Amino acid sequence: MKADRAIESYIELEKPRKRAVLKIQSEIMYLVRKFFKEKGFLEVRAPLFEPFTDPGIRGGKVFGIDFYGKTYSLMSALTIHKPLLATHLGKIFSFCPCARKEPEISRHSKRHLAEFYQIEAEMPERSYEDAMEMAEELLAFVIAGIKERCESELRLLKREIKTPKLPFKRLTHKEAVDLSKKMGYEAFYDKELSWEAERAISMRFSEPFFIKHYPKDSRGFYDKEGKEFLLSFDMLYPEGFGEASSGSEREFEYEKVLDKLKRSGDAEKFELYLQIMRRGVKPTSGFGIGLERLTRFICGLEDIKEAAPFSKPPG
Repeated sequence: MKADRAIESYIELEKPRKRAVLKIQSEIMYLVRKFFKEKGFLEVRAPLFEPFTDPGIRGGKVFGIDFYGKTYSLMSALTIHKPLLATHLGKIFSFCPCARKEPEISRHSKRHLAEFYQIEAEMPERSYEDAMEMAEELLAFVIAGIKERCESELRLLKREIKTPKLPFKRLTHKEAVDLSKKMGYEAFYDKELSWEAERAISMRFSEPFFIKHYPKDSRGFYDKEGKEFLLSFDMLYPEGFGEASSGSEREFEYEKVLDKLKRSGDAEKFELYLQIMRRGVKPTSGFGIGLERLTRFICGLEDIKEAAPFSKPPG
């Protein structure tokens, strides 16, 4: 039985449906590059593994590997490397290979993979609102391009998708929690929303939207704190497809980053990162969009495992 499941993604390549999905994914990558290049971004190559990686991965864990006798982490996202790159290179983007040890139960969400690619972008001297505008422009640009370039593939998939109007609606985290409670979902004003609540809210929208102003200490140490909330956001797809993107302004002051890492008990683990921060990093903002989740939404796929040539679901 396990062998049958393991070979599924290879056999899928024989089917016209799978080939249509991968053709669309190829065009998505082309359009992402076109968008960022026209906006003056520099493409950088993300590493496969590093001494440290993004720890804020909502229930997932990091895969460790032995690298000449030292433990390194497979990249879970480029989040904490992007400000370092943007400090010296200006506006940057990347297609980052990511691996996350998601809990096995997440395979049933139909939106999690243990291996995936993330579209990463970072801008120096820009606010989280600037990052939100860039993310929504990117999504609208890609969808418009796919409609034009992949008519036959969308027709084969029986997918009708409209180019979203700008700007996207913005909900605060408090408004999202209120809406979740109203629909009967457990939700807390001091925590991130559950996958179930996100999906339920997503079902109520026909176009992508944002949730912003997450509570302090509810997300990674790199999300900058404002007076009352984090200067961070999520972009969500409509129709129940859920989270599309996360982003924020980044904490760039050494003392604030050190304090956050001490509070979380991670200061020793990120000693190298702190040494780099002490040398000075510019204020930046940015976001990441999962390539396979974007493919799933554009193609209208039931399960995200259809959005990778050789998919690796959790577990």
